[in-house]
Amino acid sequence: MSEQKTGRLYGVGLGPGDPALMTLRAVEIIAEADVVAYHSARHGRSIARSIAAKHIRADHIEEALVYPVTTETTDHPGGYRGAMEDFYTEAAARLAVHLDAGLTVAVLAEGDPLFYGSYMHMHKRLADRYPTEVIPGVTSVSAAAARLGTPLAEGEEVLTILPGTLPEEELTARLASTDAAVVMKLGRTFPAVRRAFEASGRLPEARYVERATMAGERLGDLADTDAASVPYFAVAVLPSRIDAPRPGRTPGDGEVVVVGTGPAGPLWLTPETRGALAAADDLVGYTTYLERVPARPGQVRHGSDNKVESERAEFALDLARRGRRVAVVSGGDPGVFAMATAVLEAASQEEYADVPVQVLPGVTAANAAAARAGAPLGHDYATISLSDRLKPWEVIAERLRAAASADLVLALYNPGSRSRTWQVGKARDLLLEHRSPDTPVVLGRDVGGPAESVRTVRLADLDPAEVDMRTILIVGSSQTRWVRRGDGRQIVWTPRRYPEG
Repeated sequence: MSEQKTGRLYGVGLGPGDPALMTLRAVEIIAEADVVAYHSARHGRSIARSIAAKHIRADHIEEALVYPVTTETTDHPGGYRGAMEDFYTEAAARLAVHLDAGLTVAVLAEGDPLFYGSYMHMHKRLADRYPTEVIPGVTSVSAAAARLGTPLAEGEEVLTILPGTLPEEELTARLASTDAAVVMKLGRTFPAVRRAFEASGRLPEARYVERATMAGERLGDLADTDAASVPYFAVAVLPSRIDAPRPGRTPGDGEVVVVGTGPAGPLWLTPETRGALAAADDLVGYTTYLERVPARPGQVRHGSDNKVESERAEFALDLARRGRRVAVVSGGDPGVFAMATAVLEAASQEEYADVPVQVLPGVTAANAAAARAGAPLGHDYATISLSDRLKPWEVIAERLRAAASADLVLALYNPGSRSRTWQVGKARDLLLEHRSPDTPVVLGRDVGGPAESVRTVRLADLDPAEVDMRTILIVGSSQTRWVRRGDGRQIVWTPRRYPEG
């Protein structure tokens, strides 16, 4: 006896709503199918079926997969998620009966079957058991951009697709950090989504598209949209910034945002910093730090030497007075031995009193090196710069003695350079007056960069020749521990509990 052949499963993308946007392949599959299945709410109306209506014949077997709940509550013991899991399992079993009988089943899906669609729940339950083909469809994202008539993403821009059901703070962070975005699943989520756009500073750019390509289509600015009128089938769009018209700026519209890029490249940027860098008209900073920031069309870069901080700060403030949005780019955290102080000092002058200035935090070199080594900053610590360019060595030595006698862990910035080669040795000798020769010292060089090196040595063995300007030193306290684990990795940590007495 020959083995009975099973039927074939199709996930059929129907496009965003206009039946004319169905693909030829989607129409062919519906015509060939024995069974046409589609999802609907309990009111029985199916958007998917309405799109494909003229291709559904009287001899088609129709399977309406009716959700037990949509937004309402349920008395299911597993709650909403449990009710939906049971529904998908039961729906897949219904389709499996037809497939086992050798019938071809076409599951209709608005947009694309595998893009936030209900079909995927059937696919996950059936595709490993039956021959399956997915017919892609035009998504609502593409339809919204087409109806707006604006590029969605261009060149190296990053497009982010977000469900409006995300927590508001998460939405805000992601909107702040991306170039272009589309937020799906509006309806009841719209008030929180709008607040996220506003908090991220992106509301002026945002557009609104409702029922793209369908009857009742509506386009507009997100800021002007009435929350009470927003259906589930609507999206919020942040289009491409490249060549986008920017509103005219007056001198009072300018601002300076001081940002930290962290110790190295893009992995160390916060979402807030990414957003500020993307929104800036001008980037001002030390050339080395500017090179960490991706180039964007329309932005102007003003690179300079590392020793002109005051001039750089005043230049940024002058740009802002002319209505420019300026990002002053700093390494690490801008408030730790970096550009925030210089900008705020200049901004305190009377001529810049009306220029808005904001400082955004970044990952510090000390935090980055400490994380690589373990947790040497787990208890009280002091941060000291060994550079005597802006303060006398006598002041540095006095602070080292005070911190060492207080048994603080020390994070030592700017330990040496080509023109300063003796400070590390002086600091080591001074600290040995208060610390055991076996005190662990973390040497973190180029943390996060291609030449990263993080290792730990005894304080007595600290060699100044191995330290340069790209190195940060973390000197342990009397309580700091230094061990080698079973995997061979050396870790350093300082206990949070300090011994009494």
